[in-house]
Amino acid sequence: MPSRHAQRIAERESSDLLSRHHPHLDAPRRRVLAALLSRTAGAWRLLVDDALPERAARAEAFLAGPGGLFAVLLGEHPPDEDTFETIRRHAEERCAGIRDHRGQVLTGSGLHFVFIGPGRSGRGVERYWTLTERDLPRLFRRDAAHLTRRHVDAIVEQAATRLTGYRELRVRPPERAPEPDGLLSADELTEDEVSGAQLRPFDSWLTFLHPQQRAVVTRHYNGPARISGPAGTGKTVVVLHRLRHLARRSTGPLLFTTFVRTLPAVHEQSFRRLAPEVGDRVEFVNLHAWVREFLQSRGVRLNVQREAITTAFALAWRKHGAPLAAIEPTEDYWRTELHRVIKGRGITTVDDYLRAARKGRALRLGAAQKELVWRLYEAYEERLAARAAHDYNDMISVALEELTTRPLEHGYAAVVVDEVQDITLTGLRLINRLAGEGPNRLLLVGDGQQQVYPGGWSLSDAGIPIQGRGEVLRVNYRNRAGVLTFARRFDATTQVDDLDGQAGVSLLQAESANPGGHSHTWTGTEDELAGELLRQVRELPVPLGQTALIVFPPAQLSRCTRVLREAGVPMLSLDRYAGEAGESLKVGSVHRAKGLDFQAVLVVEFPERERAGPAAEQESDELRGRQNLVAATRARDFLWWATVRDQVPASTVEG
Repeated sequence: MPSRHAQRIAERESSDLLSRHHPHLDAPRRRVLAALLSRTAGAWRLLVDDALPERAARAEAFLAGPGGLFAVLLGEHPPDEDTFETIRRHAEERCAGIRDHRGQVLTGSGLHFVFIGPGRSGRGVERYWTLTERDLPRLFRRDAAHLTRRHVDAIVEQAATRLTGYRELRVRPPERAPEPDGLLSADELTEDEVSGAQLRPFDSWLTFLHPQQRAVVTRHYNGPARISGPAGTGKTVVVLHRLRHLARRSTGPLLFTTFVRTLPAVHEQSFRRLAPEVGDRVEFVNLHAWVREFLQSRGVRLNVQREAITTAFALAWRKHGAPLAAIEPTEDYWRTELHRVIKGRGITTVDDYLRAARKGRALRLGAAQKELVWRLYEAYEERLAARAAHDYNDMISVALEELTTRPLEHGYAAVVVDEVQDITLTGLRLINRLAGEGPNRLLLVGDGQQQVYPGGWSLSDAGIPIQGRGEVLRVNYRNRAGVLTFARRFDATTQVDDLDGQAGVSLLQAESANPGGHSHTWTGTEDELAGELLRQVRELPVPLGQTALIVFPPAQLSRCTRVLREAGVPMLSLDRYAGEAGESLKVGSVHRAKGLDFQAVLVVEFPERERAGPAAEQESDELRGRQNLVAATRARDFLWWATVRDQVPASTVEG
């Protein structure tokens, strides 16, 4: 912020300038516009309606700065719905097509509408933000900065030619005497300098999108739709903008859900930055948490305990596992068969299982072998029932039955599913039932190359037709070229079709939008890892708070965190991460890193020590390839990949 003295000078000049251009303005609007105009002495720019104080069905002003572009509405009372729709259309139509220096397009969902008047601040009437004069500083929060001066200048220079009848008003920054040593004290920094120093990378997506992304945000779908594309192509960005777009054009709540437990909190924070006026309209929750709350609201109590699930399978395996171990000795292979194939696909009879195609499984099973698996499944179910226990698949199945019998009294206006490739088939059926029929009600977002759980399915299996409503994003905006080149080396086979049977686009085929970036590899023993990991942390080219450590297999995470803790490195588990930068290194498994991105990522890969049969080995290799790709593509600018071996090979570096 400018010094208080500088701020007072800017406010006085702003009031004088408004008096010259709009001498008949009423006092409340004059005060608000003067407060906004005073910010133009720093990083902000303001276009004011020449017709003031006459009232018209358009915004009184447009304010652009590090925090975005705002259409400003002033008055004693908020506009009614019809008037606001006229104002919204005028603003969005006039600003449509504005581009930044990279050719990205200003999207209508990136344009903020804010009503400033007397009364209390609030979320508005579902479509715009409501503030009082006292709360104006909320428009200029430093943590909301995401545009550079270059972005702001591009917006205003183009908007000035489109917004007929608006004039740019601006006050000069106060002159400052230079310090003897040529430096400026902290309280003399301009708002622009502070915002620039705190600007988070790649956040211009809050206002600007690629033309293809912008088209998907506003497209009308007359049924379920799907967005797919390789890692880093901005699928979630499009989703957040689309949620805002739909919220402005509908009533009722909207739902964002995903399989990953920790992801909704991160995206909720991003959405509240993008759309504070409708932040309470969208529910961000992972699928199992939503199901648990829904069943409780219906008076349905299920006893879901991880220990009971593990024990039930262990007892069933002890009785029926021997003949299956002769086919494939890895116990986890058969556990996955039960959870992701039989129960995950809602198979309830042996006949249905005998007919099941088992997409995504490496081992082909004949009828006799499937009979053996079915005995294991029945024994597992009996052991659960004996303990009055249920598993996570039971939660989904019971919720689906409950919804089928009695749908929600007040449904969602739209349902969006992120990382859809990791949800079970039964989960997809539940989501389809939850969304209901109608245009723009269901949007599925994902990438089969990033599936980190075994098994696969086809959307048609879930009864979700999307022919003609599939979008594929192809340009990678997240990863700089040096990181993207490294990530492309992984053989990440797709186990889920991207467009209901049609081939998708792999990361190898994605276009790169950001040059630069670096990737480094290191190979050594576990004894050598400690010193090398600490060295990388201490020599990071980005802030520690913008960095993540990803370790797999997950059981080995404690080996790395122990080293860092003893060295005094502050850490935050990805289990508790909600999107804030902070000053701590983020640490976790690749499963917890799904859907996230960081300026720098450190990956430590330990060798798998469990002995597996050929089928499990094949699936494990394919799964590891996809997990490797996910881990590598979490990095924007810098990636360090460590492979722990038993011997001591030489280190290598790649740029």
